[in-house]
Amino acid sequence: MTSTLAAPGIDTTASPARALVCRACSARYPLAAQHACYECFGPLEVDYDTAALARVTREQIEAGPQNLWRYAALLPAGQDPAARVTVDPGLTPLVAAGNLAAELGITAPLWVKDDSANPTHSFKDRVVSVALTAARALGFTRFACASTGNLANSVAAHAARAGVPSIVFIPSDLEPGKVVTTAVYGGELVAIDGSYDDVNRLCGELVETDEFEDTAFVNVNVRPYYAEGSKTLGYEVAEQLGWRIPAQVVIPMASGELLTKIDKAFSELVEIGLVEAPAGGWKVFGAQSAGCNPIAAALHADTDTITPVKPTGIAKSLNIGDPAAGLYALEAVRRTGGWMEYVDDDEIRAGIRLLARTTGIFAETAGGVTVAVLRKLVESGRLDPTAETVVFNTGEGLKTIDAVAAQVGPTHRIKPSLRAARDAGLLG
Repeated sequence: MTSTLAAPGIDTTASPARALVCRACSARYPLAAQHACYECFGPLEVDYDTAALARVTREQIEAGPQNLWRYAALLPAGQDPAARVTVDPGLTPLVAAGNLAAELGITAPLWVKDDSANPTHSFKDRVVSVALTAARALGFTRFACASTGNLANSVAAHAARAGVPSIVFIPSDLEPGKVVTTAVYGGELVAIDGSYDDVNRLCGELVETDEFEDTAFVNVNVRPYYAEGSKTLGYEVAEQLGWRIPAQVVIPMASGELLTKIDKAFSELVEIGLVEAPAGGWKVFGAQSAGCNPIAAALHADTDTITPVKPTGIAKSLNIGDPAAGLYALEAVRRTGGWMEYVDDDEIRAGIRLLARTTGIFAETAGGVTVAVLRKLVESGRLDPTAETVVFNTGEGLKTIDAVAAQVGPTHRIKPSLRAARDAGLLG
């Protein structure tokens, strides 16, 4: 029977989702386009029927499509393939990183979950597919977002494939590669003279206007569904490891939501019996840029007060100065016994090059942050080098090529002759 909490368009006879619940005060709301609690203004997230989740089996998942929709029975929307708005992301490589491990002094298995292999080359394809599938069910006819780049790429691409108008808002100083890879899809692209936080604030105002009442902002009015898409990264890692959870994960942080949802995915898998928790549980580590480190700074200061900052530095995809899920990221890291670190621009560039040289993966600046933080965690003794670890690369290096362009290039420049090659030492 359909739940009395269900809004029109969300079929709870198929979806395991039953309500939206406030993360702060636990107030419950229908499955509608709402992201903040009317009682305390806390953020909302999707609440599930645990009995429905517990009926999901490994065999059911493994028989599913070769993309994130193999986990549809664990998601709030998308159970009907015909109703999905998607570019079918997911099942990205989990790459064994033995060379990287050896260089850092890690003796246990080290893996890189490489989400640059998604259709628009970032993990944002996961969250957008889930959010816009829910948005279509809720009756929205235009798609939108506030973005630091990767989300803009994904929303524009999803809208193009679905034949739906889109309008995305970005800071005007975004990397050129991310501007081009959004504009090429043909939707409206609005550059704002300000930071991402300024862009996000404007979108929060626009969503309340009559002119935008039919517009789904994936990270505003349908944010609870959007955030759930990140869980599929955790599901995939567990499945790709043979249905087990790694002892340690290192995750880049912007809003902090990716970290909280990967942790939530692990918890759900244990709760419904699809995996067993590792002995001693798992530890969650967060990675930020020194140019935008409000969550890590709060952890280092042993406080719950996250002081907004004005972002600087090259890791623009992580430049959210007022992180919406920062408190929840702090809670996850403290509960699991992990830690957070931050690194400067030179360390980020070195992280990009280290990952490329040892694994063949060219990461964007967020991936450089994660690898540089991994190094820092090992050197400080915060991360156990004898425990299996997964680090997350969330985007493609070609989007932020300027970050390392001045540091790399031809190792030789010669005339087109055998003598020139010999003179350059290429023949031994």
